[in-house]
Amino acid sequence: MKLQDLVPFLCIFFTITTAQTTIQPGTTLSASNPNQTWSSPNNTFYVGFSQVDSSSSYTLTINYNGGVPIWRAGNSTTTVDSEGSFQFLSSGNLRLLNGSGATVWESNTAGRGVTTASLYEFGNLVLKNGTSPVWSSFDNPSDTIVPNQTLRVDQVLRSGSYSFRFLSSGNLTLKWNDSIEYWNQGNASINANLSSPTLGVQPTGILSIFSAAFTSGPHVVAYSNDYGDVGTRLRFLKLDEDGNFKMYGTDMGSKTPAIVWSALTDQCEVFGYCGNMGICSYNESSSSPICDCPSENFEPVDVNDSRQGCKRKAEIDSCAGNTTMLEIDNAKFLTYEPELSSQIFYMGISACRSNCLSQGSACIASTSLSDGTGQCYAKPPGFISGYQNPALPSTSYVKVCAPALPNPPPGVLTVEKSRSGRFGFWVVCVAVVITLLALIALESGLWWWCCRNSPKFDSLSAQYALLEYASGAPVQFSYKELQRSTKEFKEKLGAGGFGAVYKGVLANKEVVAVKQLEGIEQGEKQFRMEEQPSQRPMMGKVVQMLEGIAEIERPPAPKAITESSTSGTSIMSSNVSALSTFAASAPAPSSSSSFQTMGVSPSASGRNIERASSSLLHSDPN
Repeated sequence: MKLQDLVPFLCIFFTITTAQTTIQPGTTLSASNPNQTWSSPNNTFYVGFSQVDSSSSYTLTINYNGGVPIWRAGNSTTTVDSEGSFQFLSSGNLRLLNGSGATVWESNTAGRGVTTASLYEFGNLVLKNGTSPVWSSFDNPSDTIVPNQTLRVDQVLRSGSYSFRFLSSGNLTLKWNDSIEYWNQGNASINANLSSPTLGVQPTGILSIFSAAFTSGPHVVAYSNDYGDVGTRLRFLKLDEDGNFKMYGTDMGSKTPAIVWSALTDQCEVFGYCGNMGICSYNESSSSPICDCPSENFEPVDVNDSRQGCKRKAEIDSCAGNTTMLEIDNAKFLTYEPELSSQIFYMGISACRSNCLSQGSACIASTSLSDGTGQCYAKPPGFISGYQNPALPSTSYVKVCAPALPNPPPGVLTVEKSRSGRFGFWVVCVAVVITLLALIALESGLWWWCCRNSPKFDSLSAQYALLEYASGAPVQFSYKELQRSTKEFKEKLGAGGFGAVYKGVLANKEVVAVKQLEGIEQGEKQFRMEEQPSQRPMMGKVVQMLEGIAEIERPPAPKAITESSTSGTSIMSSNVSALSTFAASAPAPSSSSSFQTMGVSPSASGRNIERASSSLLHSDPN
């Protein structure tokens, strides 16, 4: 880069370093009050508490306008509760306290003559002894670098298990647990160790290495995809929790920064992204990686977080002598230099499998490369990170207790899930219908049980009986119904040759005469067996036979005779409005008694009951 290209960058640096906000000792920020902040002069940056997602935890951060954090007190796990506070003590120390009063982070600047704190317009929080800086957030980076901030060789960015370092050779490196180096961006054009090099991002979106050895300007490492778009846009470098080192761009006031460059273009190449024994892969429906277990011999450590890895359902130590190698096509277990020579073999795919199986507990997995190198990597017990992609020319094996249970192909799994989803839908529908029917049946049963002896229930059955009565068909009334309609046989109207006559009122308000019959069981059967209305005797004849005036005649033989051995059947005594019910099943005045009901129209109220051959056709205006 030419010197004239640096002029805008240097001018911006010069102009914004002069703007700062002074914070006096004794000032405190509270996590319970999000509006309580320390702001830079133009409100470009501010210090305050940020809530962690929707939890009750808070972090103390320096934020770009809009809420994008660029520095945090402590590491990625340093949080406080809603009663936490951030204090600038009179001793000159910055201290982050939890609600219980416990210190979770501090600047360790007590006794160093700190008199004031300042937040600069470019986001640097500085503690000063007069005008001399004692401590600054830029010198103690967390996981982010912003313009005007540079990363030295002795400084480290951390996020979870991952770390980013800038080497004196000019290389950029990413490590997992400070041991596995899974990314190293070399700079062959430099070809020498640099004197006090630093790494930074320019406001225009250029990742650069600065060194006095570069006479023509900073060495460019990478350009952002929005390079040159200045305006109010802020670009910053960040080591994310997913282990990737990225450059972001965000506008003032925006809370959602966009990725404009990343160190690893394939997220699955990040070591340990899916946890121990987790397999990282992609599917057609999403560009983001997914984490899965090697086979059905494993299960997730945390079903709610697939990145926590997998564990065996049965440990191989519990099935000694019954182990086998599970084959995973187009997969590899990530291995980075330096690799121990004892773990590298040159052999074919079958030998790579059997070699690990024969080593017992010394080898739990292996990967055979089909890229022409002929190499086979044996994996000892420990952390194993897997990656599967159809483009990978490799096959991996995992030692499991027999039998090996491979995962179903993604397409088959999708179809099965779809079918199970449809099947589940119909199961739910059928279950709902059956439940509703069961509830209806239960409610109906309860209603019948509670109301079977209710007068309303009996009146309903009587109404059905009246429908049959109106149609001319035989009608049966129970003894209880007769009791109820005659008010316990209290309204006696008179007596005939064969018994007493009582007043009754049917459900349709029709008034009837209920007559007690004695000693006519044979006559009742004869009347009941009449099937043809033309062969039934007239009402007057029936009354005469009931009173003993006329002799009971034997009717013609019916076509089919069906007699019930049970008493209590209904008979139709004539084609006029008369009904007879034999109620021997209920308590009666005598063992051979029955009752006859004779319907009367209300217009017949003027007839003489006794002169009507004891039929007592009577109507009651009530």
